[in-house]
Amino acid sequence: MPSLKDLKNRIGSVKNTRKITKAMQMVAAAKLRRAQEAAEMARPYAERFNAVMEKLAASVGDAENAPRLLTGTGEDKVHLLVVMTSERGLCGGFNANIAKLAKSRAAELLAEGKTVKIITVGKKGRDAMKREYGRYFVDHVDMSEVKRVGYAEAQAIAVNVLNRFDAGEFDVASLFFARFENVVSQIPTMQQIIPADVGGAAVEADQGSFYDYEPDEQAILTDLLPRGVATAIFSALLENGAGEQGARMSAMDNATRNAGEMIDKLTIEYNRSRQAVITNELIEIISGAEAL
Repeated sequence: MPSLKDLKNRIGSVKNTRKITKAMQMVAAAKLRRAQEAAEMARPYAERFNAVMEKLAASVGDAENAPRLLTGTGEDKVHLLVVMTSERGLCGGFNANIAKLAKSRAAELLAEGKTVKIITVGKKGRDAMKREYGRYFVDHVDMSEVKRVGYAEAQAIAVNVLNRFDAGEFDVASLFFARFENVVSQIPTMQQIIPADVGGAAVEADQGSFYDYEPDEQAILTDLLPRGVATAIFSALLENGAGEQGARMSAMDNATRNAGEMIDKLTIEYNRSRQAVITNELIEIISGAEAL
């Protein structure tokens, strides 16, 4: 049984931990609002962008001179997985769920005899996957010095991916991230970005509308498809940013409540032990007095 001093030290330690988790919860709550607004504001643009891309792709069809980013290489042998997670932990199962989805996809592709290559964005994703799939890593993007994610960071990642595609290093590229729903729900998501998956993106308001494009559709697609890759990556980064803060806020709230429950239990145990010590001392005093 622990001594009174040990219990007192343990209570003090848990109280200090509760202060830290409470502070982290408040910081995450403050960051969440801004991150959530950024993610939600980016969604309409991405949806309209994909709607335009779908109409252009439908016009081009399977033309011989259609952009390679739309038609692909004609092969399905080499897959590039871009796994996007956070740089920091203490956010529950947020990073683990993204890594789990990526691992599942990698295992499925390898079972089919395909070649897998992996680019990780964020330290936690790299750490989660390097033990089982480290030999498939081709690059890592360090975001630890980035205080606020912007389009420039997404553009840099997109250029990396596009250069590898132009060099013939892969046939299909997919993003792995967590789509933000609310504070307690972040949905691990896989999105194919090369070749562009634009099916089903049309907006209802555009039904029955017809457009004349200048220059022609193929020229526009050649210019927009690389931007589409960057837009998808930027949206994924924003979704991850909001999801990370929501998951951290929820995790720290649970940790704070658990610390409070532990303090209550330790306090009861401390009081009982203290009462037992006092009772023993009284018994010893009374027994000594009776002996006299």
